[in-house]
Amino acid sequence: MTIDTLPDEVLLEIFSFYLVEESEQIEPWHTLVHVCRRWRSIVFASPRRLDIQIFYTPIRRIEVMLCTWPKLPIHILVNGYKENKFPRYFEEDNLITTFKLIPSRICQIQLQYLSFRELERIVLAMQKPFRALTSLTIISRYIPMTVLPQAFLGGSAQHLRSCNLWAVEFPGIWKLLLTANHLVTLCLWHIPHSMYTSPEGMATCLSMMPNLESVHIFFRSPQSLHNQPDQPNRLLSPLTCVVLPSLTEFKFHVMSKYTEDFVSRIDAPLLDTVDILFFNEPILNTPRLHDFLARIENSHSRGAVVFRYSSIEFEIEPGSLLFKLGIECRGLGLQVSSMAQLRGSSFHLPTALKCLCLDGRESNPPLYLLRRQDEVENTQWLDLLHPFTGLKDLHIGKELVLHYALALQELAGERLTEVLPALQNLFIEGLEPSGPIQEALGKFVAARQLSGLPIMVHSWDGQS
Repeated sequence: MTIDTLPDEVLLEIFSFYLVEESEQIEPWHTLVHVCRRWRSIVFASPRRLDIQIFYTPIRRIEVMLCTWPKLPIHILVNGYKENKFPRYFEEDNLITTFKLIPSRICQIQLQYLSFRELERIVLAMQKPFRALTSLTIISRYIPMTVLPQAFLGGSAQHLRSCNLWAVEFPGIWKLLLTANHLVTLCLWHIPHSMYTSPEGMATCLSMMPNLESVHIFFRSPQSLHNQPDQPNRLLSPLTCVVLPSLTEFKFHVMSKYTEDFVSRIDAPLLDTVDILFFNEPILNTPRLHDFLARIENSHSRGAVVFRYSSIEFEIEPGSLLFKLGIECRGLGLQVSSMAQLRGSSFHLPTALKCLCLDGRESNPPLYLLRRQDEVENTQWLDLLHPFTGLKDLHIGKELVLHYALALQELAGERLTEVLPALQNLFIEGLEPSGPIQEALGKFVAARQLSGLPIMVHSWDGQS
């Protein structure tokens, strides 16, 4: 049997596998339609099944596209970074003409890193319904933010499945999303003041999207959440939670009070990823977040405290839930004190954690280049470990080893059992056979031995 004798249905299955394998290429179906007339007919007869789309890019003229190909769905793809190499090819008029002539065929729009002037002209041409649109991405390149008009997309997004707006001002976003009941992914980054909605309003809006799986909400600054004239701060009253039946992931960059209000209003039975970054606040008070996580979280055995360039984060995995909670702050001293503040809040770090990793490799500048004003007292380093009374294994990254070695050697007498009473194994990245680190750790190990709480020190490659 030769391939020519295969029925059309079998060829379609083969084409589907091929297009999946070549999905990283733009329009891989071009290869298929140039093989023979029969293959061309089969492909163009099944555009939905094969997900066949025509890509509009800045180097293609809309007139040529319309004359060359049949009436297939169109994917608008304009990336300002890539187009900088050939700036003469990008003409807003060509794209605006596309929006005017064939809005009903446009299924995806990606406008990335364009200038304020370019985006301003383009979005004005998008004040009409795009009835086939399933994916929208607009990433602004510069400040001031591009402002989307109230009539953007004609005020309707009934088939939209993915919405990603980055540094774009769109006060009408929540009204538009009420029409997007097929939405699966929602990402709103650097939300300005004008796009504020109350936690109650957000929960209500999201509850209208039964297919919603992933939500990323990042406010631009704490001021986006303060002193909103139409949504004054108030005490919460008891209420019934709305159910988000398909939600598996949410990531927030907000104030703790906003998070508290939001999580008290939702129930997400399939949630498996929570990633929350708080603005640096004087007071953290999150009892409802703790209660919310307790409803959906099974026991976890492994966690990490990660020092990053502009934040410190506490992470827990594996288990039924991947959980990250961070505080936005720079400078090691502020990061350590912020994590201690979290420990002192009503959010309880898991005392039953069995394994903890202290990771400083993502800090910038590196921890060994600390300025004097960033120095941290030994007691502050130890404060980070106080909650983990059930910890058996402690992994310390090489950037933090010296700090913790000097802190641990100070433990003596009754204080020895206050910190890490259940510790059995200490894993050190880049452990040397001799030197100040080995000497300081030796004193700690000897004291533990005398107290009847022996531990083992192991070399660690930092990967496990």
